Amino acid sequence: MAARSLERFLPDEAATTRLGEDLAMAVKPGDVLLLDGDLGAGKSTLARGLIRALAGDPAHEVPSPTFTLVQSYDTPVPVHHFDLYRLSSSEELLELGFDEAVASGVALVEWPERAAEAMPAASLRLAIEHEGDGRRIVISGDGPTFDRIARSLAMRDFLVSADFGDARRARFTGDASARGYETVTPEGQAPLVLMNSPRLVLGPPVRDGKPYAEIAHTAQTVAAFVAIDRALAAGGVTVPGIVAHDLDQGFLLLEHLGTGAFLDPVGKPIAERYAAAAELLAMIHGKQWDDRLEAAPGVVHQVPPFDRDALMIEVDLLVDWYVPAVTGAPASDALRDGYRAAWNAIFDRLADKQYGLVLRDYHSPNIIWRGEKKGFDRLGTVDFQDALIGPVAYDVASLAMDARVTVSPDIERTTVDAYVAARNTAGSFDETAFREAYAIMAAQRNSKILGIFVRLDRRDGKPQYLKHLPRIRDYLHRALAHPALADLRDFYRDNRLLEEFDA
Repeated sequence: MAARSLERFLPDEAATTRLGEDLAMAVKPGDVLLLDGDLGAGKSTLARGLIRALAGDPAHEVPSPTFTLVQSYDTPVPVHHFDLYRLSSSEELLELGFDEAVASGVALVEWPERAAEAMPAASLRLAIEHEGDGRRIVISGDGPTFDRIARSLAMRDFLVSADFGDARRARFTGDASARGYETVTPEGQAPLVLMNSPRLVLGPPVRDGKPYAEIAHTAQTVAAFVAIDRALAAGGVTVPGIVAHDLDQGFLLLEHLGTGAFLDPVGKPIAERYAAAAELLAMIHGKQWDDRLEAAPGVVHQVPPFDRDALMIEVDLLVDWYVPAVTGAPASDALRDGYRAAWNAIFDRLADKQYGLVLRDYHSPNIIWRGEKKGFDRLGTVDFQDALIGPVAYDVASLAMDARVTVSPDIERTTVDAYVAARNTAGSFDETAFREAYAIMAAQRNSKILGIFVRLDRRDGKPQYLKHLPRIRDYLHRALAHPALADLRDFYRDNRLLEEFDA
């Protein structure tokens, strides 16, 4: 496959440093960047900008590797900076630990022609040459590394178009999806958040000719976030203000709601905060929401229903991924048929049980505690682009059985009670129907999560999610204890669906 290329004119040292920062936002372990150019072309300036951005310190010491041949940095993404000018042969490169460096982090290689035959085929070449008072750089290569860097440069162009072209970028956080986040700090101003949300890549068909994401109604573009953000803000919910957007490319520049932890300093739940979050849910669920929401003039997001197909494809994740992990073999057709029959009988009980706007991922990672604020403004809410119209009890279960935090039965109870009290205060509310729906949706969500966390390990190489499985099994036991779920509880028990397994 022919190499692709893109180029940039860098008028000064600051622009070269910013390009290093843009590269830092994109690189991953295994990437090899070949810095090609004459003495004084700016290779070291570019490398220094990249390393300092990964270190999160614009003054981080970055000595030249001219004499040591390699300098390594224990940054969040490790970097190994090679200068091969004094290399006498490719064999010396092996002695420097080049292969180990590439396996563990990013390799920046100056004078790569000294060991050209040892450079990986997937390397990217960054050719720098003087042009007038500045420099021109041509980045050429192919594959995922090139794609990531090209997108990062497009993000810088987006910032330029929003009049934040000189802002400093830093890695912020990501989640289990393809989305990524950065902080963007303009000189002398408060930081903003840059969301990188490419169009969802739909997987292969899994049922009725449709991919999983289509059946589960996962948001496919960033327009869903914008539309729901604006609706929630108008409804009195504290969500990030939208400073600038490019819906086609999937870039959003957002207000930074702060870094206040929803949990205590050791990561444990605080009962009062969970109760406050439940009261905010009660306010949201007590409102009528349009299912057609405008993201931009002429761009309307249709909020999907949390329908039977979506409910079922989610719980199927347990038999698709968790059961094979426990038993070492795919689930049998008989097990699948019985499982779906048991769940269909449960889903029949959801009819007319308080439908409304379901944020879908309302739990501690997506709630920012703003203790200096008052009322509902104390709670900043993010990550709601997958919202649906469905049983609102799902959100309460997401909060009160927080997948990433061990919520004790006592705090679960006070959280649910706070929600119920707020709904009762606001008007007529069928508490019995709600508590049954809560048990159903808690069982549905935790069955799904057992499958998702195993899938994140087995398919996506993210074993860190397996540590949550004992908690999710405990939550599922709690949900199945409701009398309305007796038959489903028996099915899980008889088919050993909650057994532990050796990760």
